[in-house]
Amino acid sequence: WARWTFGLTQYGRSYVIGLKPVPDEEVIELYGGTQHIPLYQMSDFYGKGPSIKQFMDIFSLPEMTLLSSVIDYFINHGIEFDQVHLYKDISDAIKDVHVKGMMYKWIEKDMEKYILHGDETYAVLNRLVNLNKKLFLITNSPFSFVDKGMKHMVGKNWRDLFDMVIVQADKPTFFTDRRKPFRKLDDKGSLQWDKINKLEKGKIYKQGNLFDFLRLTGWRGSKVLYFGDHLYSDLADLMLRHGWRTGAIVPELEPEIRIINTEQYMHSLTWQQALTGLLERMQMYQDAESKQVLLEWMQERQEIRSLTKNLFNPQFGSIFRTFHNPTYFSRRLIRFSDIYMASISCLLNYDVNFTFFPRRTPLQHEAPLWMDQLCTGCMKTPFLEEMVHIR
Repeated sequence: WARWTFGLTQYGRSYVIGLKPVPDEEVIELYGGTQHIPLYQMSDFYGKGPSIKQFMDIFSLPEMTLLSSVIDYFINHGIEFDQVHLYKDISDAIKDVHVKGMMYKWIEKDMEKYILHGDETYAVLNRLVNLNKKLFLITNSPFSFVDKGMKHMVGKNWRDLFDMVIVQADKPTFFTDRRKPFRKLDDKGSLQWDKINKLEKGKIYKQGNLFDFLRLTGWRGSKVLYFGDHLYSDLADLMLRHGWRTGAIVPELEPEIRIINTEQYMHSLTWQQALTGLLERMQMYQDAESKQVLLEWMQERQEIRSLTKNLFNPQFGSIFRTFHNPTYFSRRLIRFSDIYMASISCLLNYDVNFTFFPRRTPLQHEAPLWMDQLCTGCMKTPFLEEMVHIR
């Protein structure tokens, strides 16, 4: 596994052999003497390149763990293996557990362990209903699982909150393929045979496609705000092809916000920014003493960068930044979502007519306007000449 941003692997953050970090020298050798990963290898529209897969959702966590653990076991026990075969076998096994319904059955046996009660989720949905908003649910899960899960989360009358419920939708194909028609399910989840000419409140539908959904509902463009937790399967097509507003649910956001509001993080980031400004300004001095000071500052800056990164995760750091750059995930998140939040319950903090305005961030040629006033986003920061007192 490797962290990358702007097509470059990140030094010190590669775990491509089991559970052990790989030295930077081996990473460079693996990629042909460079950090650079060609775009054609890295990604297509849905994040699946010919030789590199992006792990971009909550399902990726157990998949990465299983792959790493199996590889580590094989290596420690001297078992020879072809990486392609191993990846395919593990991926197929995970797919079988999901597609054949085994995962759903395990979760249904212990709802208390796996699914939280959604008091705040119910509050959000009920509030929107009371404000005459139309709500719909599109999920890849089967009806039996959705029904039991939603009853556990928001109550036995959960279906009254939604104008439409679509199960086993087969996203992201649902958003691009016109061929699959909607089918109605009865209250027991059994398929019906009648042709669907309208989508009725309180009914459950299976499969279908977005084009029929748009035709039957008339819900188009920026009038629709769709929430999902997967950038590609949920959000990309809706924003780029259909012009819907999109909201990304990123649970990892909550602990990250908690970290960036700690005094340690704010202090480290502020001093790191100060050192960066000093290094840029002092490079013009080339005498021996100045060069030594610059070298010490460079070393200190690197130490602070590593310290700040490790506050999030000692293996990979923040999911949103790799040092000063946004991660690939972060850039896709910004591209495919209008807003993002840790949970849909965050909407309870805002009036339904609240407008979220985009934040202005500096471009590279605007940097001199921002350098003297170091902006952490967390606190009012002093001017550069005052930074010496912060240490």
